[in-house]
Amino acid sequence: MRDFRFKAIEFETAGDAIQHTEAAGGEAILLDARNFVVTKDEAIRIGAAGIEFAYLVFDETRELADGSFPIVTIPVN
Repeated sequence: MRDFRFKAIEFETAGDAIQHTEAAGGEAILLDARNFVVTKDEAIRIGAAGIEFAYLVFDETRELADGSFPIVTIPVN
């Protein structure tokens, strides 16, 4: 990945990142195999720079046996 700086909070898991967005706002993304939460404007800026990433979301249409929801990635670029 080329040198591109952006403001984000990094999380150990995708689920943690998504849960943070539900509590505090922002967008959960997967970038360079790392889970981040960024502002919506920052996600747009990353995409506009042509950098590949994916939004992370829970698929709330498919509840798993343990009551959780699977994580879906939505690729950008």
